Amino acid sequence: MFENQLFMLSLERFNENPGFKRSMIHRNSQTLQIPAWQNELNRAIKDPKTLFEYLDLPKEYLPKAIQAHHAFPLRAPISFVSRIKKGDINDPLLRQILPLDLELVDQPGYNADPVGDSQAEKLPGLIHKYPNRVLLTLTGACAIHCRYCFRRHFDYQASNPSRRHWSKILEYIKSDTGISEVILSGGDPLSLSDKRLQSLIADLEEISHVKFLRFHTRQPVVIPARITDEFIRLLSETRFKPILVLHINHPQEIDTELKTAIAKLKEANIDLLNQTVLLKGVNDSVSNLTNLSLALGQAGVFPYYLHMLDKVTGASHFNIEQAQALKIMEKLKQSLPGYLVPKLVQEVQGAPYKLDVR
Repeated sequence: MFENQLFMLSLERFNENPGFKRSMIHRNSQTLQIPAWQNELNRAIKDPKTLFEYLDLPKEYLPKAIQAHHAFPLRAPISFVSRIKKGDINDPLLRQILPLDLELVDQPGYNADPVGDSQAEKLPGLIHKYPNRVLLTLTGACAIHCRYCFRRHFDYQASNPSRRHWSKILEYIKSDTGISEVILSGGDPLSLSDKRLQSLIADLEEISHVKFLRFHTRQPVVIPARITDEFIRLLSETRFKPILVLHINHPQEIDTELKTAIAKLKEANIDLLNQTVLLKGVNDSVSNLTNLSLALGQAGVFPYYLHMLDKVTGASHFNIEQAQALKIMEKLKQSLPGYLVPKLVQEVQGAPYKLDVR
């Protein structure tokens, strides 16, 4: 949010001061250029009709998609949509982004804040659930709107760490020497520019008891161009031990561009983990999850968590019952080496850590 505010302030100065315009352009015309990944963000598909036309989907599903889109807007980058099989309404990647009328049906046991983020928010943008780490919702912006997102109803406008809150967040972390890790989340933290991330990380580096910096991000998956040389340099130069937790749900998501981006991160000795959400109609089979773990391992990413669905309002059609999840896990253990078997977990509001599903 504060990046948008800064942009608007700069735009006002640009429009009101002709001399300022001239000085900007004369100084360096490249300052007005937009990075490739931001261009991809701007070109994302945000209208169901466009998605249906691009993928040649059956038109009878369109009216319901439009209806659900009004409740939670569609957003998907072209680089992700291009991995979807045209004409296939059941494509596993399409199911993750396609608005459905099922989202509008209220189901018992589902709510707007299934993991208790609002209750654990100590300051706007700072969530402190577990003793040794805090999570920062740096932005509400995301490159892709996943229909099962547990924060699809989250009030980002009230929960973004604006500049007036940032100093308070730093003071909060400084005051608790038990905090050894900061997790950058959102939205998606990589929706922020490299320059903004550098500034935020520099502030956090001043807190001596913070040793680890973790990013939870889907952006490199859906827009691999987001892994810029500047971003890699930023992670390489920080005093923190940086960890990138990617979010990949299906082996079809791992294309050549993503492999190239992952290789750049691995070359810079950045630790890469993956967490997957177990989703009905997307990856709820032993073969899909086995192939995903194998593809991740070959790319140099270790499977980390396999999440049970967080029961957020609008996502009940993705749910897999615990008994079925445990059967899948038992077969996964037989199909994979132990280091490629993710841990099946669920987040329970009020619990001191993510719970193993048994």
